[in-house]
Amino acid sequence: MIINTMNLKIDSKLKLNNGIKLPLLGLGTWELNGDIAFNSVKWALETGYRLIDTASYYGNEKEIGEAINESGIPRDEIFITSKLWIDDLGYKKPINAYNKSLKALDTSYIDLYLIHWPMKEERKESWKAMQQLLKDGEVRAIGVSNFAIHFLEEFLTEFEIGPAVNQVEFNTFLYQKELLEYCRSKNIILEAYRPITGGKKLDNKKLREMSKKYNKTPAQILIRWLLQQKIATIPRTSKEERIHENANVCDFHISDEDISVINSLNEDFRTL
Repeated sequence: MIINTMNLKIDSKLKLNNGIKLPLLGLGTWELNGDIAFNSVKWALETGYRLIDTASYYGNEKEIGEAINESGIPRDEIFITSKLWIDDLGYKKPINAYNKSLKALDTSYIDLYLIHWPMKEERKESWKAMQQLLKDGEVRAIGVSNFAIHFLEEFLTEFEIGPAVNQVEFNTFLYQKELLEYCRSKNIILEAYRPITGGKKLDNKKLREMSKKYNKTPAQILIRWLLQQKIATIPRTSKEERIHENANVCDFHISDEDISVINSLNEDFRTL
């Protein structure tokens, strides 16, 4: 890891286990489609975001690719994540699915390619295919999404290359401490989606107290809490003002004491 959490910036990065650098803060795009997806990515890039997360299942890769290409920002300055859907698990299907995502995104490579869910036995064959994509230089890093510890152990035991990232639902109200510690012990970056609980826990009393203390919104407290613990995160929003708000988390620092208080808010609360 290559960041100083006392001096976070919107373009701060984490080093993956193969040396590739992942931006700590990005834009999630699930359920953002058409012009909404295009505009959200456009605003995010203008704000300074350099990580854009999508998936073939989202159906918005085309619009995301258009926004990236029209931004004028050099491709090598933008980190694109996409994901392999359940229907494309196997050995041959992931190669075809990857190439379809490349075409939709109108790019020559994807920075990080993830297995979206570990729901079928074919996940093992899929990982073989993804390892080949990595070895062939088609993708810069490979990882997984929604993997519990036993699935991670399976890959780490049976394969030459382990996941660089595990993207899961994670926030202070779903503080999966055991999973976080396991990932860290295996040099896997945990990346949090739904970091602000889909807005469902922003009225929590202690969170509101933190918000007043630091003169920040509850959402900004939750995002900063993750970043200070070197947990990458991809808050999703289609509103320009929220995109700015979620990025405006680099001018304050939560004390260790308050980090402990926020840690205690866990309720094992899931939105999915």
